[in-house]
Amino acid sequence: MYRNSWRLAATTSVAAAAAFGFAGYVPASQAVTPPGPVQAAPITSTPHFPASTSTTEQVRQIAQCGNTMYAVGTFTTIKRQSTTYTRNNVFSFSATAPYAVSAWAPVVNGTVNSITFNGSNCADAYLGGKFTAIGATTVKDIAEVDTTTGNVVTAFGHSAAGQVETLISYNNHIIAGGYFTGINGSTADPFMVSLNPTTGKDDGFVHLGITGSYQFPGVSANSTNIYNQSVSHSGSLDLVMGDFTTVGGLPRQQIFMLDLSTTPASVTGWTSPQFDGSQGEATPQNPNNGYPYECATVEPFYIQAAAWSPNDSTIYIGTTGYHPNGWPTGSYPRNGLCDAAASFRSTQVSVLSNWINYTGCDSLYAAAADSGAAYFAGHERWSMNPSGCDFQGSGAYASPGIEGLNTGSGSLLLNGQGTSLYTRARGLGADDMLVTSAGLWIASDNDAGSEMCGGVNGLAGLCLLPY
Repeated sequence: MYRNSWRLAATTSVAAAAAFGFAGYVPASQAVTPPGPVQAAPITSTPHFPASTSTTEQVRQIAQCGNTMYAVGTFTTIKRQSTTYTRNNVFSFSATAPYAVSAWAPVVNGTVNSITFNGSNCADAYLGGKFTAIGATTVKDIAEVDTTTGNVVTAFGHSAAGQVETLISYNNHIIAGGYFTGINGSTADPFMVSLNPTTGKDDGFVHLGITGSYQFPGVSANSTNIYNQSVSHSGSLDLVMGDFTTVGGLPRQQIFMLDLSTTPASVTGWTSPQFDGSQGEATPQNPNNGYPYECATVEPFYIQAAAWSPNDSTIYIGTTGYHPNGWPTGSYPRNGLCDAAASFRSTQVSVLSNWINYTGCDSLYAAAADSGAAYFAGHERWSMNPSGCDFQGSGAYASPGIEGLNTGSGSLLLNGQGTSLYTRARGLGADDMLVTSAGLWIASDNDAGSEMCGGVNGLAGLCLLPY
């Protein structure tokens, strides 16, 4: 219904060449390419959090397997209409109306960061995070769980030497990333590893020798890790985000593209001097020396979300970072990739951005796309704001919590009143988004009573904008 009512704002984004979630899981067999953009008004019958709880509750990832949606994170209470359910950091519900909450209720005693399934097999779910027990079974940060009984499948190894941040599956491999230095008895592949889906043992499919962390004057302490993954619609390419400087013997920073069709998986040539530093660091004293690829000292890892266009030709990234390292806060128009949404070609060479849309010093944590729009969410207040930092600069639009952007220009999608088509309560910031045949699912939190999505209250933690 919004195809005829939204219009494009005139772009103020700066194209870099001239002047630059937890990925949701849908098996390849269920992949869809809806037309988009999604409607601005949400479905109101989906499960969600109470607006007020004793501690902030958060959905870290939303995923679909078969006809069931799965949500994981840090929470204890789920509501759907007038019914309340006790759920401990994981729950599931119908992917279609009336979105009924299932009886599945594993008791996980800590944060679940990610969930995946072995291809289209929905009988068992693989969980990664920071936890030590599921029900009466002792585990350590990773486990396989029966999606009917909620019991741990103990044949799958369930001990990681550090927090697991992200899980995906490919061709009978469970690919895990995180802070761990060893997993299920093997230390051969720290930070990122491929596991046999039956035994949980390192199967050698991912062997990348990931090392390094971000080091520059005044930078906050940071350590090597893999934080997020986003698999292409073809299923054979994986965007991997984290804190590293060398991957597979190649210089890489912030994000790399992994080719899963090779054995073992291999790092492709896709990268950019805008985030890898290969052409040097632009500074106020030497602005033409490469690109300002480092962000503020307190946020050295900044590319935390990425999404693919439906035809896999374009990559969209969402970033944190505040502002370029060493550049004055009041340096406008903004440059670099800090606190911005951006588009890149997915060609497997070194590329420059198609466009950049700046939030004005607010972070983006999630990205998704369909053929009608690129969606970004976090705790942002504005869009198209290259001339403001913590204030609305000239030409910027208010777009709290979410923005839908034109895929070709990066311009904000507006409604018939000339304001942002999409809005939501900012909270801590939406941590994940997932496009399915139903629409755009947004995973967030209830920090400070955040519960509004698309102008509707009562949707804390989870929201569906439909097609």
